[in-house]
Amino acid sequence: MRTILKTPLAIALMLATQSATTFAQEPNSTDAQMRDILHKVSAQRIEQDITTLVNFGTRHTLSETESDTRGIGAARRWIKDEFDKISSQCGGCLEVFFQSRVFSGETRIPDPVEVVSVIAIQRGSSDADRYVLMSGDIDSRVSDVMNFTDDAPGANDNASGVAGVLEAARVLSQHKFNGSIVYAALAGEEQGLFGGKVLAEHALENNWQLQAVLNNDMIGNIEGVNGVIDNTTARIFAEGTRQNESSSEARLRRFTGGEVDSPSRNLARYIDKMADLYMDNLDTMVIYRLDRFRRGGHHRPFNDLGFPGVRIMETNENYNRQHQDLREEDGIKYGDTLDGVNFEYAAKLTGLNAISLASMAWAPSPPTEVEISGAVQPSTTLKWKALDAAKNPQLKGYKIYWRYTDAPQWQFSQFVGKVNEFTLENVVIDNYFFGVASVSEDGYESPVVFPGAAGAFLDWQAAE
Repeated sequence: MRTILKTPLAIALMLATQSATTFAQEPNSTDAQMRDILHKVSAQRIEQDITTLVNFGTRHTLSETESDTRGIGAARRWIKDEFDKISSQCGGCLEVFFQSRVFSGETRIPDPVEVVSVIAIQRGSSDADRYVLMSGDIDSRVSDVMNFTDDAPGANDNASGVAGVLEAARVLSQHKFNGSIVYAALAGEEQGLFGGKVLAEHALENNWQLQAVLNNDMIGNIEGVNGVIDNTTARIFAEGTRQNESSSEARLRRFTGGEVDSPSRNLARYIDKMADLYMDNLDTMVIYRLDRFRRGGHHRPFNDLGFPGVRIMETNENYNRQHQDLREEDGIKYGDTLDGVNFEYAAKLTGLNAISLASMAWAPSPPTEVEISGAVQPSTTLKWKALDAAKNPQLKGYKIYWRYTDAPQWQFSQFVGKVNEFTLENVVIDNYFFGVASVSEDGYESPVVFPGAAGAFLDWQAAE
């Protein structure tokens, strides 16, 4: 008799094949709903919104607040009016409000200034305390960050992000979701990320189960300062270990892994997978960094408090159009004006946000209290806490994912049903990273949750 040796790769491929067989018994495809959402995102409406925001002249945090036609005061009132209109078209489905705090004594806000963001919340039907959030920044600037009088169009940075938030609200408000969606136009970004700081602290103080922050900052430029023109790629920036990780958690992570499996990283993988599954002609780059080199954005205040957050943006930046006085020198045109925005591309990235938000809000909550065992064993066992059935009536079951430790994306999976413990036979724990996702009856999945504190999406606050 000849003995056939099964290598780890062969075993993994065998289980993946078993997973495909299991998937045939899983929920129906979500393709039609996702593509319908993408189809309804309008580049024309995004262009109109960006144009309106540019026409306020400047939206500098320290600019005019009394005028109805110029300055950040007029801009934020217009944004609120737009959210109110959207809400009226869905039977009052949005809770729309200003969120403000006075700041002073700051490097870029020396004198008292009221920083006012505009927030709209679409409450979920069964799990209203679980949130996914999309944000963009209201304010704009020129070369001198303290110059609040000169024109600062901010067409791409970041009227494009705010327009994307408004358009996502228009499209998604026509649907009902299990979880809640927050649409946030945040203020004070250029002066120090103040609007995000206020909203992140509000989320923490009010025990929001905030599972995802999608910060959109510059989603409309396709012409790089290096001459590259590309409308087929986008970047997703995601930090590694959680910023507020404790020393004991760090010590455990040293022996179990998790440096590349923070909830922010697995959120980024989720968005990347949505692009691969549903979007034509868009490839996303998951970048293992909080933001661009030594730069920052409005997801950072959320990351600072431990919430999963990423930055979604264009791949090719044009620094001649960012933070520049309007001028022309040596044949080069400087300034962030409308002619530097590709509205179809902005619509494409808005669509990516919309389907990611919708999928997470329709999916059950990410699993909590995920644990793993299997040291010096031939097999790997994962355990997790059963989801609250009342909050997750759409739950079909759970899916285990695993990948080689140097692989950027999840490679293998197995749907295991509505259980709270499962053993992957002959899959050795030392050779892979593992995670668990929840799956709805319709096939919507939560992000993958890596075991332990390093990967926890929603239960990290209770553990501290």
